[in-house]
Amino acid sequence: MDIKKLQQFLDENGLPKFRLGQIQKAIFTDGVFSFGEITTLSKELREKMEKELRLLSFEIEKVLTAKDGQSIKALLKLHSGDLIETVLISPKPGIWSACISCQVGCAMGCRFCATGKMGFKRDLTAEEITDQILFWKQYLKKNSSDLFENCELKIENCDVNNIVYMGMGEPFNNWKEVSESIKILTDEKLFGFGSRSISVSTSGIAEGIERMANEFPQVNLAISLHFASNEKRNRFMPINKKDNLENLRDALKKYFTITKRKVFLEYIMLDGINDTALDAKLLADFIYSIGNTHLLHMNLIRYNMTSEELKPSSKTRTQLFKQELEKHNINATIRKSLGEEIEAACGQLAGK
Repeated sequence: MDIKKLQQFLDENGLPKFRLGQIQKAIFTDGVFSFGEITTLSKELREKMEKELRLLSFEIEKVLTAKDGQSIKALLKLHSGDLIETVLISPKPGIWSACISCQVGCAMGCRFCATGKMGFKRDLTAEEITDQILFWKQYLKKNSSDLFENCELKIENCDVNNIVYMGMGEPFNNWKEVSESIKILTDEKLFGFGSRSISVSTSGIAEGIERMANEFPQVNLAISLHFASNEKRNRFMPINKKDNLENLRDALKKYFTITKRKVFLEYIMLDGINDTALDAKLLADFIYSIGNTHLLHMNLIRYNMTSEELKPSSKTRTQLFKQELEKHNINATIRKSLGEEIEAACGQLAGK
């Protein structure tokens, strides 16, 4: 929903200021599916709004739901005709995390990422970014009773709790619109999310890390690290040729100086590539080189296959890797893999 266009509509029609608050509450808090549902407005006004305004900046192309009800993926068609994806995940009953996209495609070219194979098409606007959250709020409200009837989970909450910019695109390459979307999501008159319920994930753009620390020090930061040597990171993540591990280390040191906040290091487990005892040792050394190890949390993630040349590490190998890290006094969490059956890795649907 474009707030500026809504305000302009109200001004052009000579409506009182309090109407904006009524409409915003109905859309962002109550999760109405159409302007026609806002019963505090006259029928004539509702019909006029339906004709002249749009609630969402896209159409829903496809929605896939995992059998256990813990992950749902939506393919969305923007009014420009481009396709983007967003995923809703419930890591535990009553908690819903929305993974949202910030670009159509991605210019980073990471070899393990389906979105990277698409190349970059365009940036999303702040409206297109925040509308993904609006969509999920509506979707959960509409489907809360029948959608999860046969699922293993007992549904206790039907609203979005957390937001992660970890879908299609690199947030720091579209920072103008991403930062604006964060302001909208944290606006108490709109979505009203707390800053600490929002996470931004980057492939490692050093300049962006420092910028976010200054502008949004309470928003969570996640780094897609994946490799602890420049040689391997260069092979699989082109960003490393510009911002190598040393640049990333320096950026994180500055980040901690400004925020004193925890940072999440994401590490996908690739069979025979980055899952050896030596890789674990290099990873531990890198973490210690940053300092503030108590503020660095290591997440080990099973690879959702998007390439035939790359395979996920086995559960046994992942567990051994975790144990190697622990030998070096590095705590790590093996993240539960959700969404493989619905192709939840970013870009798997839009890239087809």
